[in-house]
Amino acid sequence: MKFSRNIESCSLSPIRKFAPYADAARARGIRILPLNIGQPDIETPREFFDAVRAFSQPVLAYAPSNGIPEYLSAVREYYAGLGIPLEPGEILATTGGSEALSIVLQCILDEGDEVLTPEPYYTNYTTFTKLCGGRVLPIPTTPEEGYRYADRERIEPLINEKTRAIMITNPGNPTGVVLSGDELRMLVELAHEHGIFLIADEVYREFIYNDAPLSTALAYEIGRENVVVTDSISKRFSACGARVGAIISRNHELMAHALKICQGRLCSATLDQVGAAALYKVGPEYFEAVREEYRSRRDAAMKKLAEIPGVICRQPEGAFYLMVKLPVDDADKFQKWLLEEFQDNGDTVMFTPGEGFYATPGRGKDEVRMAYVIKKELLERALEVLGVAIKAYNSR
Repeated sequence: MKFSRNIESCSLSPIRKFAPYADAARARGIRILPLNIGQPDIETPREFFDAVRAFSQPVLAYAPSNGIPEYLSAVREYYAGLGIPLEPGEILATTGGSEALSIVLQCILDEGDEVLTPEPYYTNYTTFTKLCGGRVLPIPTTPEEGYRYADRERIEPLINEKTRAIMITNPGNPTGVVLSGDELRMLVELAHEHGIFLIADEVYREFIYNDAPLSTALAYEIGRENVVVTDSISKRFSACGARVGAIISRNHELMAHALKICQGRLCSATLDQVGAAALYKVGPEYFEAVREEYRSRRDAAMKKLAEIPGVICRQPEGAFYLMVKLPVDDADKFQKWLLEEFQDNGDTVMFTPGEGFYATPGRGKDEVRMAYVIKKELLERALEVLGVAIKAYNSR
């Protein structure tokens, strides 16, 4: 049987590849302290469940392909609160932020086209790009410089006739980097000058820890046609299982093409959109509490990591991830060893090896991504176990 070259060029997600090893460890009675997946343990606001329970239509029908009016209105009001007025046709409902990214890339990429993105980057960017026949061209960064990348002199020489977009996550996954207003404006201007798109994945917008105001790439008058934002309720409202996101762009030609795909896949789930619309009624006190909780967890994690010799980790400014350089030869082998051969008083730890967050061969081999989405006491215990494990691993 023949399979697509594009799908054969893709790999399994490095975030989930060790799940069978973790299952086997649990079966042996080992407690896994999970730092591998960005699945928050913070409760989803009750507004979601109340709205779903109150749904009283006699038939659970298809939603409109562009999204139910209540959800589209809620997203418009949210962006209006950020000072961004949007027209109805400038928002499309999607099945999570992942589908939003996938649809945008399907609209702009042909075989051999390129997307620039700072590495390390969210691993699924590679999958989404390759499935369209495209290629990720990395903007290199290093742990020592805190993974910062928004430098015109670094990015502009990489733009060529095959470049179709610069794709960023702001705040960053996996690095926690938050762009300044000047840096974000520079990227918008760069996209405008070269006639390419700036795809801004902004699903972690609420989680910034330096008390700066919320920002979006949509805020600039220049480049209105070049900017496309992908968004989601998953992280913002701790509702990862409700697959509802959005494409937001003032490029009406792009949105018309994207609607073709939305119609082809019929619709995003009706009930999930009903619940999502209700989530946008949550007040600012919810975000203040959640932001403070993540800030506390971040600070606890940084304190524990500082106690482990040889670790390099710059304090993240946003999101809820740490990209950490470990004093080990191979993070992939180290993770497998942690799950198959190691335990400390019945505990071991799970993270995501860093190589899958890079396009450059050989990069990230000694790096890992950790998500500080579990309670502080468990997070601190996980990093204590990590310190013991590194010492044991290197002394074998």
